[in-house]
This record gives sequence, structure tokens and C-alpha cells, in this order.
Amino acid sequence: MSGLRRSWIESAKSAQTDFPLNNLPYGVFSVAGDTPRCGVAIGDLILDVALLERENIISLNAAPLFAAPSWNLFMEQGQQTWAALRARLLDLLSEDGDPVLSGNADLRRDALVPMNTARLHMPFVVREYTDFYASRHHAENVGTMFRGPENALPPNWLHIPIGYNGRASSVVVSGSEIQRPWGQLKGPEDDLPRFAPSERFDIELEIGAVVGVPSTGPLSVAQADANIFGYVLLNDWSARDIQAWEYQPLGPFQSKATATTISPWIVTAAALDPFRRDTPAREFALLEHLQDDGPMLYDIDLSVTLTPEQGSETVISTTNHSELYYSSAQQLAHHASCGCPMNTGDLLGSGTVSGPKAENRGSLLELSWGGKEPFKLSDGTRRSFLEDGDEVTLRGAALGDGFRIGFGDCSGTLRPARSRESDA
Repeated sequence: MSGLRRSWIESAKSAQTDFPLNNLPYGVFSVAGDTPRCGVAIGDLILDVALLERENIISLNAAPLFAAPSWNLFMEQGQQTWAALRARLLDLLSEDGDPVLSGNADLRRDALVPMNTARLHMPFVVREYTDFYASRHHAENVGTMFRGPENALPPNWLHIPIGYNGRASSVVVSGSEIQRPWGQLKGPEDDLPRFAPSERFDIELEIGAVVGVPSTGPLSVAQADANIFGYVLLNDWSARDIQAWEYQPLGPFQSKATATTISPWIVTAAALDPFRRDTPAREFALLEHLQDDGPMLYDIDLSVTLTPEQGSETVISTTNHSELYYSSAQQLAHHASCGCPMNTGDLLGSGTVSGPKAENRGSLLELSWGGKEPFKLSDGTRRSFLEDGDEVTLRGAALGDGFRIGFGDCSGTLRPARSRESDA
């Protein structure tokens, strides 16, 4: 694995930055209320690629690609265009590259925006959203809680990536506030359900794969891997009490429709390529259309922190993307195997990423073992599920030799349920 790429931008040389020259993730930003447009994170700055396209310093297509408030137009161009932009950015930002930007003070001032002055927006338009259940540790933990260890995994789990179609309309960018949802609740001692705010509201630590190239028929695992543009951190907020009542026989519905938060930067598959890892050994050989095609997971350290309102931050979970049983490419290949068309901007959630130890559990449901074992925060208070005012932040980075490939924070704060009377 190569070391840190050297940029003439000082903040991109730090071993602590999420955004060295090795990374170059894609986002959408605005400053002081101006028009949102495409940008690239480099150190503590955002490179305005829409401006560089207008100035013909970046020229990839006859029609503009980067003035739009999303990366969808660019994503659908495919791998050749993706590689061309990455090569041009490396040339413009490297110490020994093209001086057209580094040697022009006026252009540098206009094209490099301090990140702390910018507002970050959704980086792409989510066409469809599918969430999977691809971590064996998570599936076994949840199954043990509800069915006992002997029936923890459903019979199909070791043969196919289990998933469900979610709500693209409720995917939001990091920093968005989350409203505690109302729903039908029925406890084990209740004769009938009641309609009330969720009392067991949870998070799920996930990685989201972003589809770049659309498809209209079945895909091999290798084709699916090539169609994935990049990855985001993803928190699939979950109302466990609503889920417990509604999920049989068809699975989650309203319990997962409140919000799904993603990080504001798409880390490209190209940036993560040096960190590929194999999926785990198989208990049963997968059918041919799902068989592994080389290393397709990534060595990405993941963490979750929880900060109570006016409280201090506590790291409540740490794990790694390589704990997944199925890769995003296998999930996408399975999704398309029936002929289902896949679109540019489709988002595939990995499902909760949990590891083998208690501190590696990627949801509060697991960390508190269904609420029976509340866990302690740094201020001494305890949690089983989220309280109003809690802020949850997911972080992730692949660690290289003197550099990190990070995603930026994926954060959301839980606000009280709205009064039904005020909504009337």
C-alpha cells in the first residue's frame, strides 16, 4: 500500500485529516446561501469543481457535469469518466502536478473554499433505497434475543443477502434533526396496540453503497462491483417497538421510514481500493451468481458516539467494515438477479455492522441487549435506547501509512415527537 500522496495544500498533509490527496471524496456545498454545487474535499478545504469546469480547467464532457446540486450526472458516466476526473484532480492538487491552480493566487482564492464556512448538502439524489442485513454478528445477536441461540439465523441467511426496500424520500444528510416518530406499539402484556411516540428508538451503524452505472438486467458480482461509484456512512434510525409489532410477516415498514442519515461525502471505490479485504469463510458455498470475486470488503474502522443534550461525547461502539458476511457487490448482484433495474443514485445499506465483542455491537438494541442491560455513558448515566436531545455520530476511516481515508461525520440529533394536536 502506498503512503501519503503529497499535496501543495498544507492541511491535506496531516495524518489526522479525513481528506488527504489519497481520498478526494465528492460532496455538494454552498456558501452564504449561494447555489449548491459539486465540490471535492481536500484537507480543510473544498475544491469548487463547478468553477474549474466553467474555467475549462476541468473538461470531461461537452455538457456541464458539476454545476448541478448533485453528482448524479457525473456518476452515470461510468468508470472511464470517473478515472479521468480523479487523474485530473490528482494532477491539479499534487506538489509536482499541473501549476494552473497552485500557481494562480486569484484562482486559488475563488476555487478553494474553507470547509468551516460552507454548508454541506445531500451529495446525490437518492433514486431508490434498499437496506440489507449482512453482518452475521448482528443477525446472530438479534436472533438470539428473540428466538434463542439455536434459531438465531433464519434458514436462508447463509445463502442470500436478506434485505428490504426502504424509503428514498426519508434519506437525509448529516446534521439533519430527527423527529421521534409516532407509531403503533403493543407490548407483550398489552391486549391491543396503542398509537404513541416510539419509546425504543435506535440507531444502526452501516455503510451505504452508491450505484453509479445503471443496469437493466442481472449482474455478476464483478459487474456489480464495477457499477458501485462509492460509499457513505449510513445510520438507519429504527423504532424497535414499532418494528416488533409490524414486522411479521413482511418485515420493517414504518419502523424504518422516519429517517436514514448519510455522511455528506461520497468516498470513491477508487480511493478505498488499497484497503480491500476478503469476505469470511463460508459455512455453505454460495450459489454461482453470488460467489466471491476477489476481496470486496474494506478495512474501514467504524465507531459510534453518543452525546446527551448539554453532555459530553461517549464512544459506545467500535467495529470494522470487514466484519460483514456479504459485500455490497454481492448485495447489488442479488438485488439485480431477478432482472430488477438498478438506477444511478440507488443506495444500498449494508445493514448494521457488528463485531464479535460486546463493544463491537452496531445498534443500541444489541448494546443494551434488548434493554435488559443498559450501558453506561461517560457522565455515569445509562442508556438502553435514545432519549430526546441525544446526538449520535458515526465515524469511519481506512487507515494507511501516515494517512486516513475518512468520510466526515454522519450525525443526527433526536428531537421530541411532535404533538398530534399541533399537526392537526
